[in-house]
Amino acid sequence: VGGVGALVGAIAVGPRLGRWDESLAEEFEAHSIPFCVLGTFFLWFGWYGFNPGSTLTMHDKAAAYTAGLVAVNTTLSPCVAGLVVFALRATLVAPKKLDVGGFCN
Repeated sequence: VGGVGALVGAIAVGPRLGRWDESLAEEFEAHSIPFCVLGTFFLWFGWYGFNPGSTLTMHDKAAAYTAGLVAVNTTLSPCVAGLVVFALRATLVAPKKLDVGGFCN
């Protein structure tokens, strides 16, 4: 049901203006960096319900420890990945330029 709703919504709204214009193909950038960051936080927050919840139990100390460890990994993994992207892009790709979109990816 969710997929059909998304398809109907995508058809109703249509593509962004200028998205498929060949003359603007090289100039295409993210629509809104603040919304990109906000969406990243929403997805990240959702992972806190999914990842620790995937342990399926918290009835004893060992299971609660496992869920806590999963939550810590859910916090540290994207943080480290984003910092690595910042470091690599700032030194190798475009010195002195920080890419927020790359960090969010």
